[in-house]
Amino acid sequence: MARRLPLEGITVVAVEQAVAAPFCTSRLADAGARVIKIERPEGDFARGYDAVAAGQSSYFVWLNRGKESVVLDLASADGSAAFAALVGDADIVVQNLKPGALARLGFGPEALRQRHPRLIVCSISGYGDTGPMAERKAYDLLIQAESGLASVTGGPDAPARVGTSIVDIATGATAHAAILEALIGRASSGEGADIRISMFDVMADWLTVPLLHHEGGNSPRRIGLAHPSIAPYGVFETSDGKSVLLSIQSDREWVVLASRFLGDPALAKDPRFATNVERVANRAATDRLVADAFAVLTEAEARDRLAAADVAFASVNDMAALAAHPHLRRITVDTPAGPISYPAPAPIVDGEDRDYGAVPALGAAL
Repeated sequence: MARRLPLEGITVVAVEQAVAAPFCTSRLADAGARVIKIERPEGDFARGYDAVAAGQSSYFVWLNRGKESVVLDLASADGSAAFAALVGDADIVVQNLKPGALARLGFGPEALRQRHPRLIVCSISGYGDTGPMAERKAYDLLIQAESGLASVTGGPDAPARVGTSIVDIATGATAHAAILEALIGRASSGEGADIRISMFDVMADWLTVPLLHHEGGNSPRRIGLAHPSIAPYGVFETSDGKSVLLSIQSDREWVVLASRFLGDPALAKDPRFATNVERVANRAATDRLVADAFAVLTEAEARDRLAAADVAFASVNDMAALAAHPHLRRITVDTPAGPISYPAPAPIVDGEDRDYGAVPALGAAL
């Protein structure tokens, strides 16, 4: 008999679009919640982001599996009444409209919680409800820039965008965790929660380490595929022109690298390299030692020697390599255009094989 999913019996009403809120609610749907996605008559604008998934948006098919789509004009009397009825039967409301938009329609978090004390309301915004930028529109790349994330991303020449919608994904994951905390709290108190999450706050939290480095007098510099505060931790080229990313996380690992890969155990006690602080201070010399060792080995030889020494390393892959990667797990979901295969959600629950719901057409129930 199939094991009951942890959120079966939980109903989520999601007034959502784009990425952050849909990421959160897709994970709730995966865990068995009924997720009712409220869409405008023209649909979530993420439906039109691209057409690479059998003519559909890659974003939409990734983040909306297992949901129902209900088309409502919340500004109309009929739409408002229908939404009120859905919320009355819900456990959770997730929304990422502009701050104040739902309140102007009579469905602000305070009003919803007053009518339904057990309701958990999670509101996602760019900059929160208060402060000098609360009214400003915000999207992923804008927050990457505003928060300073782009300033520590890329090579020395210019800031860069992280290659995925990391702000949206981080915000959605934060919302997911906060909602699960609220569900646990409600089980003991009987009370719901009013959760407010801003994309800027999420990124500021994630940028704590580079911020503290800056405030400590060591403002981070962009150094591409290298670590700003650990050495050696970067890309090195083999004799056959292949790139290998090496990571030494501790002084103990440096001892192993020196003796078993660099072939010079004395480097472990050399005051220029004995500690990570000194290796970072002497990064150019540290990297030169490692680069010289890689330069006389083929990729296969380097990988074999690093694996034998139990030193951490990785290939510098692209999307073609990921598509064929032996560790890539996939799921297949039904969509209006047919089955689509893509990477599986990360959590694996022992003894539980999950089924993932279909991606809805606009206005389609499960």
